[in-house]
Order: sequence, then structure tokens, then C-alpha cells
Amino acid sequence: MEDRMYSLQDVIRCDLCETPVPPKHCDICHIHLCEACVGKHLSDQSKDHYIVPFKLRGIIPKCKKHSTKVCTQFCTTCNIPVCPLCVASSEHEEHEEEDILTWFETKRELMQKDLQDLEISIYPRYQEAATNIPVQRADVNKRSKKLTTALDKQREALHTEIDTIIQGMKSKIDDMDAQHIEAIDQQEVAINHTITEITQIILDLKRLLDTSDVCLVSGYTSRTEEFRSLPAQFQVNLPTFTPQEINKEQIHQQIGSLSELAITFLLDEPRIITDIQTEYKRLHSVSCLSDSELWTCGYDNILRLYNLQGELLRSVQTKSRIAPRDIAMTQSGGLVYTDDTDRSINLVSGTQIQTLITLLGWRPHGVCSTSSGDLLVIMDSDDDQQTKVVRYSGSTEKQSIQWDDQDEPLYIAGRSYNNKYLSENRNLDICVADWGARAVVVVSAAGKLRFRYTGPPSTPQKPFFPRGITTDSQGNILTSEWDTHRIHIIDQDGHFLRYIHNCGLQFPGGLCVDSSDNLFVDEWNTRKVKKLQYYK
Repeated sequence: MEDRMYSLQDVIRCDLCETPVPPKHCDICHIHLCEACVGKHLSDQSKDHYIVPFKLRGIIPKCKKHSTKVCTQFCTTCNIPVCPLCVASSEHEEHEEEDILTWFETKRELMQKDLQDLEISIYPRYQEAATNIPVQRADVNKRSKKLTTALDKQREALHTEIDTIIQGMKSKIDDMDAQHIEAIDQQEVAINHTITEITQIILDLKRLLDTSDVCLVSGYTSRTEEFRSLPAQFQVNLPTFTPQEINKEQIHQQIGSLSELAITFLLDEPRIITDIQTEYKRLHSVSCLSDSELWTCGYDNILRLYNLQGELLRSVQTKSRIAPRDIAMTQSGGLVYTDDTDRSINLVSGTQIQTLITLLGWRPHGVCSTSSGDLLVIMDSDDDQQTKVVRYSGSTEKQSIQWDDQDEPLYIAGRSYNNKYLSENRNLDICVADWGARAVVVVSAAGKLRFRYTGPPSTPQKPFFPRGITTDSQGNILTSEWDTHRIHIIDQDGHFLRYIHNCGLQFPGGLCVDSSDNLFVDEWNTRKVKKLQYYK
């Protein structure tokens, strides 16, 4: 409307002096006024006046209780426009009133801010969440198929094992039958042989009884006693089958277990439970010893163990007397730290420090302990040309992960890109926060690239510099973004879920979670470790 007013300067003029484009308007007298005529108009005290900017003309409503009056005030207690008579009445006694123009402008500013927030921040987040719904629904079907495939595979394995056992028992029955038949056959041969002999003797006796030849009769020898007993009889203990009572519990144990469905919700506003002030000049790594104790390291040569009350429980000086690069807890409760100055990976046990590995030609950065007890270490070559992740069992190298299927490097090398930290997910994926690549790079346990996360889809052009990284019991990946003071939560397949921000975080760095999925965040500049709840 204002633009249209300026395009019609020959029409809209001050009603007192004809000055074009009057910036003011009396909302009671309904006349346009230039700045010079405002005072002249107000000098007429025979009636009320209310001067407003031209663009806000028509703002003053008529009073519903006093029809001859207009509402120049706004009762913030009752949330209604009021005229001077209303203000003076007992109904609004001790109420808070505000100039209606001032209130209107304040309200417009609030609405403008809300509009901006809704359009720029809130609505895109909901759009993004809505976009993720089909993906989540598809993931449910995909994971269900994966589970049923695993069950079918286990069923086939058990069936194969049962079939093998039954077939073995059947084969044993066949072997026993063969032995039994062989014994019967031997007995049959013996009996038939004896029958043949007896038959012949009977014929011989009949001939002898019919003869009077003394010589023939004298040669007869009786064998009757020899045949009086049948050939040796054998006894057989026939095999029997005693079926075991089917024990469903044992069958379930053999098949395996299916975990319960657990649906948790990410809090819209994560809550800081406590914060711990440390003694470092700068803080950069944190690792949970337990739900109530955590190890820390920063830009000095002391490793410090704190409880949730901020009490220092233990401190250990590094072997090289130089600041460590990263720390991690082992499955047995030991503390591992990397030292890129002497290229070592060390284990702290009590007050003793044991050097597990000394690298040749490589500098270690991030370290994590896996569910199997192995160590994963990400490292750069001395010439800053290569980066790789190496898996160690004790001090023995088991695996090296460096290239994708196209023989391209998975990670970005270079001294200016040496902020690299890593974590193992519950599905055994290896998740690396690669500052140089501006990505979270996730590979399978076999070292095959699964995905690269470079920030949420709603901000594709915005540079993304991940730093700390951890994973929780749901398989979600959490990575800190230092310069934007926020933490990204993504699922195990790389889909953005939400931010942890607007809760007072300042330059978040190292991350870890406890057994209840509470998140510990170290802040580089405040030197605090903050414990956050982000699930409900």
C-alpha cells in the first residue's frame, strides 16, 4: 500500500498544506498530515487526536462500551483495546495498559519474528522430518526382512543339524541290521550244512539196515549225539529308541533370542543434567569409565579422572610428557591414549603406562575400543599424503582400511585436516569424523564404504566440519560441529534425525555416552564436560 501511495503523489497530500506524500495520519480525525502539520493539528484541543504512521492508518478501533470514543490504549491484563473512559473506570483499575500503537508495533515485530522462524527454521525441519518418514517406514520393512532372513537361516541350520543327526542314527540302524542279518545268515549256513549231513546219514543207515554185509555194518560210527544239539544259538539285544521330551526352553536357547522392540523418543530440548569444570587450558576428549566417572584429556600432559561432582579422582602424566591426542576406555576398564609426538599407543593401568604400539612412518589420532576388545586407530602418514584406520588385537595389526572399491582414498590426508576421531557402532560399522573430508565416513566391519554424511539435506551448501563422534545403544551416530555449537544425530544408515543445540553448548568437541545413553560433551573453550539427556 505504501508503494502505491508513493506512485500516486499527485493524489495523496497533506490535508492541511497539500504537501505530497504525507507520512502521518490522525486516526481519529481521519486526515493525512505531513511532519510540519502534526503540531498544528494537535494544537486543536477541542477534540481528541491520535497520530500514527501513514501505513498504520485505520489501526484505532471504536470502543465497544463507549461508542463515541476510540481505543488508544491496550489493556495487557485483559488483552483488549480500551478507550480513555475504560482506562479510568474501576473495571481496569490497577491493570497494565500500553499505548495501542506501541503494543501493535511490538506485536507485529513478534509476528514477523515468528514468521521468519517458521519459514526459515521450523517449517523446513518438519518438511525434512516428513521426508524421512517414508525412509523410516522402508527401514522397518528392510530390518524386518533382515531379521526374518536371519531366522530362516538359523532354522535351516538347525534343520540341517537335526537331519544330520537323524540320518546318522538311521545309518547306525542300517549297520546294526546288517550285522544282525550276517549273524542269521551264518546260522542258516551252519544249519543247512548239518541238515545235508543228517539227510545223507539217514540214507546211509537205511542202506545198512537192508544189508547183511558184516564189513559194511562194522564200519558204521554213530554221530547221533553230535547232531542232538542244534548249532550254537546267538542272542541279540535289539536296538531301541527312547525319544527325549522336547524342551522348548532348550530349543529357544539353541535358536537364539530376539530382543524386544524399544521405542525411544529424542527430546526436542535436550536437558543439561550437570557440568564438570576441569583444570585444562583447553579440553578436547572425554571417555566414560563408568556412569559416574570419566577420563578427560586436553592441551597439557595430564590425563584426569573426574566424578560427576567435579572432584578430581586421579591424574596421570603421559609417558612423553606431551599432550595426548585422544583417549578411549577398553572393555576391561583400562585407559588407552594416543600420542602423535612419539607415534605411540599406550595403555594406562593403575599408575603404570605400557606402550602397546609404536608406529613407523605414521602418526596416530583418534582411538576407540571395539565390542570384541580390539583397538581401532585412525592415523596419518608422516608425509601427510595418506590416512587409514587400523584394527589391532593387542599389538598385532589385524586389518587396514584405506581405500574404497574404486581405489579412491576413504579419508582425507593432510596436516591441516588432522582432526580425525572414530567410534564403532552396535552393528560393528566403523564411524569416522573426518574434518578434512567434511563428512562422517562410515564403513562396515569388513571395510566397505556404507555412506558419507555431509550434513542434513536442508543445508547442502553449508560447510560441515565434524569433530567428536560417538554412538549410542540405538545405533545412532552423534557428531559434534565445533563452529556451530551443535551436535548432529544421525541414524545407523546416515539419515539426519535432529540437532542437539539451543542448550548452551559452546564449541563442543569430544563425545561419549554412558550405559543409559546420557551424552557427555567436552567444551573446548569453557573447559567443561556437560552431561546431557537427549532421550525420553
